[in-house]
Amino acid sequence: MDYGRYKYEQTKKQQEAKKKQSTFQLKEIKVRPKTGEHDIQVKLNHINRFIENKDKVKVTVVFRGREITLSNRGRELLAHIAQQAEEYAIVEQHPKLEGRTMTMVLAPK
Repeated sequence: MDYGRYKYEQTKKQQEAKKKQSTFQLKEIKVRPKTGEHDIQVKLNHINRFIENKDKVKVTVVFRGREITLSNRGRELLAHIAQQAEEYAIVEQHPKLEGRTMTMVLAPK
């Protein structure tokens, strides 16, 4: 058996396996607790575009200064975004508060 031919076939198999792998990126959308409704709709359009490209989306609510007392407003905002995006995305990671940021991850259905 020709060793060079064997090595060639092995690299070809690895390349084929690499082609069939599904890859995704993690995109991030940042909002604030007092973000307006129209701006939320624009962000939802961005989320829809990312999900259509089979990417995951990390939605982040950033609290600044005394806004940290509005953590329930941030949770409501993330729940609203998840409810609006439920027809094309699922919640992979539920809202979690870490320091001054609250994050949630959406994945394609």
